[in-house]
Amino acid sequence: MDKLKNMQVFCRIVELGTFAAVAREMDVSAMMISKYMRSLENSLGISLINRKTRQLYVTELGQAYYRQCKQILEDLTDLESSIVESGKLVKGVLKINAPIDFGGIYMLPVINAYQQKYPEVDVLMSLDNTFVNLRSGKYDISIVVTDRLDQGVVARKIAQTSLCTYASPDYLQRFGTPETIEDLAAHKCLHYLDTPHADAWVFNKGQERIEIRPKWIFASNNGGALCQAASLGMGIVRSPALSVRRYVQSGELVEILEDFKLPTLSVYATYLQRNYYPAKISTFIDFLVDSFLDKGHTKNKETGKHTGQSK
Repeated sequence: MDKLKNMQVFCRIVELGTFAAVAREMDVSAMMISKYMRSLENSLGISLINRKTRQLYVTELGQAYYRQCKQILEDLTDLESSIVESGKLVKGVLKINAPIDFGGIYMLPVINAYQQKYPEVDVLMSLDNTFVNLRSGKYDISIVVTDRLDQGVVARKIAQTSLCTYASPDYLQRFGTPETIEDLAAHKCLHYLDTPHADAWVFNKGQERIEIRPKWIFASNNGGALCQAASLGMGIVRSPALSVRRYVQSGELVEILEDFKLPTLSVYATYLQRNYYPAKISTFIDFLVDSFLDKGHTKNKETGKHTGQSK
């Protein structure tokens, strides 16, 4: 059997964790995936994956072989991309993951403008707030809104905002305005799910960083729903200033506890470090950074830096 195909199958087994998942992805039978693996292991004369347990276990030699295979396959893909793109035509499918609110509000105008400049690039954008492992190969770029970066990927800052606290004038009139973080214990809170801080709300108190776990009455992974709930007077919400701009401008929400906001919540475009970046990735990242720079969402344009994040 084709050695290159065997290597590709092996890498996907390591990344997806089961033969069945790879079979579904490649639209073949699990028996065929097993055949690829037997062919690869027989040609090497070693065992790469232990299948005697209920869960797959990659052997020590298998782990070393995976790292080398992955590099070879990436180098081959890069080589092919460099040849294809030598004609300066930017094309292909660009796969992006973004948080629900940021992606829905801010990414669409950028994508529209980008595709007017590069009409041969099709964009697939998935919106959710869950952790994305870029090494799974499902996405080229992941947009993250955070005050802490993990290690192992390249990160370009595209915007910067504050994490603030908001409530409607009606709510504050009925229940009073909290003056301290501790006052939140007596208030109705609206909680954003799937953040890096889990169920905690994080504040700055002078030089001190404080986490509290408020008793919430409504929680969602959709910031738009939470902002609407807050505008209806249901409770107090924590949100990036970017996400609530229109509610503040219309007067539906007002900022409270201003002295305790987190001032440095950043939005990053993250992607895997590699020797060669396909034009669809490099052009979109540059376009994205320039778009937000022009809108004043970030103070400086950063050259991408490797953070060591493993995603």
